[in-house]
Amino acid sequence: MIPNSAKSFAKVLIVEDEFLVALQLEDILSDGGHAVLGTFPDAASVAALGEAPDVALVDLNLRDGLTGPAVARDLAVRFGARVIYVTANPGQIDSPAPTAIGVVQKPFSRQAILAAIAYALADSPDGERPVELEPLVRA
Repeated sequence: MIPNSAKSFAKVLIVEDEFLVALQLEDILSDGGHAVLGTFPDAASVAALGEAPDVALVDLNLRDGLTGPAVARDLAVRFGARVIYVTANPGQIDSPAPTAIGVVQKPFSRQAILAAIAYALADSPDGERPVELEPLVRA
């Protein structure tokens, strides 16, 4: 459950190089009432981002290789964006971003994405974690 005072709308950044997956995420987010700041396929395009996202959905393997973990850390440090990894390979997260809250595995459902965003916006680590949002293993 999300407290009534919790923010229910987010500016979300999608970091995903697979066009159809990015399009699916855009549709889910828009239908869920969130604003999509953009879809970025690689580290260089994210580096040019000027507007701060509330939440970033980050794949690990992007157009320029396994740059997703570094992109996530950059978004966390630069903007304080909450990071949700959306990947089929969570074992490739070497060092999670300091603001990372978990992993939604591919293939994902609409419910999994929206529940993960709601959890991120609730700012309540004691809140009930959605089943589909796997916790991170931190070193």
